[in-house]
Amino acid sequence: MPSLIRIAPSILAADFTRLGEQIAEAEAAGADYIHIDIMDGRFVPNITMGPLIVAAARRVTALPLDVHLMIVEPEKHIPAFAGAGADLISVHVEVCPHLHRVVQQIREAGVRPAVALNPHTPAVAIKEILPFVEMVLVMTVNPGFGGQSFIPETLPKLREIHQMIEAAGRVIDLEVDGGIDAHTAPQVVAHGANVLVAGTAIFGAPEGIAAAMGAIRAALR
Repeated sequence: MPSLIRIAPSILAADFTRLGEQIAEAEAAGADYIHIDIMDGRFVPNITMGPLIVAAARRVTALPLDVHLMIVEPEKHIPAFAGAGADLISVHVEVCPHLHRVVQQIREAGVRPAVALNPHTPAVAIKEILPFVEMVLVMTVNPGFGGQSFIPETLPKLREIHQMIEAAGRVIDLEVDGGIDAHTAPQVVAHGANVLVAGTAIFGAPEGIAAAMGAIRAALR
């Protein structure tokens, strides 16, 4: 696997009766981040977890916690997630009318800022904020639920954002989330992604977490 490609298992698909154990298993299998999907039932049609889960994950792993806020008014909750131990916080461009202010708030909280965009949101939506973020997260499914099928029509947008990042002349990660598995991982990497979020393909794999992560890595060789 190319050394610059990182895998971020999403605990949305984990067994919450064994969350600490499954995070430890993912870390032992070579996870680079732990991805935590926060949903509020307003921006997306689902409610998941909050700062308490981030704090619990922080207690059981030293891996960076990649917290994806799929919520309206994220500025009200950034201090709580930063305080819980988030290393990176993504906010959606669709819900932030004052996006620069929110990004600055994340950075001032001591956390790496990132922006996320839905499948239908054009790449140009993040052009003006690129100089201020550490990562761009492209959703390759409609956010709200795990286990959805990859939307291949998002691939050209990935390539476009990758080219925007190169033109910006800064080190900015390009993360992809939604339907990522051993089949789709090579496709998104070929279009410029270097951080791969996978939930069901890892925590829901019948063969187990380590074997599932191994299959994704093998597909990228």
